[in-house]
Amino acid sequence: MRVTLALPRELGEPEIDRWRSLQEPGTVFDNPFLSPEFTITVGEVRDVVRVAVLHDGPEIVGFFPFERHPLGIGKPVAAGLTDAQGIVHVKDLDLDPRRLIRDCGLSVYEFDHLVAGQPLLESRHERHPSPIIDLSDGYDHYTEFLRQHSGKTYKSTLAKARKLEREVGKIRHDYASADMAPLRTLLGWKTDQYRRTGRTDRFSHRWIVELVERLLATRSESFAGVLDMVYADDQPVAGHFGLRTGTTLVGWFPAYDPRFAKYSPGLIHHLAMAERAAEAGIRVIDMGRGQKEYKDKLKTGELQVAEGRVARVGAAAGLHWMVRVPARKTRATVMANPILLKTADKALKTYGKLRTVLQG
Repeated sequence: MRVTLALPRELGEPEIDRWRSLQEPGTVFDNPFLSPEFTITVGEVRDVVRVAVLHDGPEIVGFFPFERHPLGIGKPVAAGLTDAQGIVHVKDLDLDPRRLIRDCGLSVYEFDHLVAGQPLLESRHERHPSPIIDLSDGYDHYTEFLRQHSGKTYKSTLAKARKLEREVGKIRHDYASADMAPLRTLLGWKTDQYRRTGRTDRFSHRWIVELVERLLATRSESFAGVLDMVYADDQPVAGHFGLRTGTTLVGWFPAYDPRFAKYSPGLIHHLAMAERAAEAGIRVIDMGRGQKEYKDKLKTGELQVAEGRVARVGAAAGLHWMVRVPARKTRATVMANPILLKTADKALKTYGKLRTVLQG
């Protein structure tokens, strides 16, 4: 196998068409984070992005998008933001993972959302569930599933939507909007949420804001940024910005105005989004890895993603192990223990409140 490296902008139409052809609906590659458009757009705002093109004779058999950082540390494109990572490749691709990262000039490749069936995947890598909403049989079939399996969630969400209309005003849902103003409103809510809960504000990084704005403006049959907002009496209540292929929508940045929290606006929005997405031909909404109550209430099933690293023997890989692996294992222990997770979440929220007070 031969590997050639390119900047995303250097890929020609034949390479991009081949990449898209490997993303067949119903496969693990049918995810916008694995689309060429996503890698190309991130490459416009991040100069560390590269693409390894894998050749078997004259045929292109795979694409491996990654970021190359100092000391040859490799990460997924837009590391820390994406819920699907890995090589987009032909069926039954046979390769040596360590030889691949060597050919890419890497000492280590670290991942936390590696999709299933990857030649990079080893038995020692940790697996995690990634909840999905299956819309392949339509929205009515999905709501029937919720009636039977979600306890009171579906009925109570409909009741709260009616209460929101009575007390605030008529509900309106804008799906796939191209307007920048509601996007800024949504990102403002998300920033406030990060600060309230003690998390790092991703939108304090200008490149992430610019990336989201560029993705909102990207629209084609096979890939697009999707912004949708729910309004009550023309007041924005809740919304989401995500990405789609022709058949898969990924959950990315959901948020709501906390003034309307008593109405469960996030659940109202997700049901509205699922209905419109199904009408637009979306078969799966991938909500992404992570333990969230709303995901448990809305999911119909789960995919699996993996966390770990592929490393060559060397000083850089050893240093990376010392810095990253113990911390990752500690985090995994906390996430797997409900008591530790609840304690950690409470500590972060307390920190968030203190930080908000100190910052005025």
